[in-house]
Amino acid sequence: MAEEISSLEELGEALGSGADENAAPVHVQKLDAQGRAYATGKRKDAVARVWVKPGSGKITVNKRELDVYFARPVLRMILQQPIQLAERVGQYDVIVTVKGGGLSGQAGAVRHGIAKALTHYEPELRSVLKKAGFLTRDSRVVERKKYGRAKARRSFQFSKR
Repeated sequence: MAEEISSLEELGEALGSGADENAAPVHVQKLDAQGRAYATGKRKDAVARVWVKPGSGKITVNKRELDVYFARPVLRMILQQPIQLAERVGQYDVIVTVKGGGLSGQAGAVRHGIAKALTHYEPELRSVLKKAGFLTRDSRVVERKKYGRAKARRSFQFSKR
């Protein structure tokens, strides 16, 4: 015969959820058939698809070298921030396809994607990258133009006569 449950604690014990509620969620390694970690990074209108696999540290963006695609040193620095923070320089090959937006938005999207892919490959890096803010998608986008305005907020020029 079934027992009568009179409180939430008894219900929790009956269901077997008496485990430690303060335990951190367990993150597992997510790899595809070729042993690569995949992630999508986004920033403004840019979307980057990123694959990370063990290698010599070569970064390829849209089938071109990193130095060719992102010519500005600041953009290259932005891309390499998650790898440097995780102290994995020269350990992973990164293959990226990126579409949309300008170069700055694309660099931010690739950084976001690399950070997410690294956490899929090595889940223990998650706390380091999250603390630095690399796993959070920057949701700022261009404000839309309103009717009766020259741009999003700028008014048309006032004419007295």
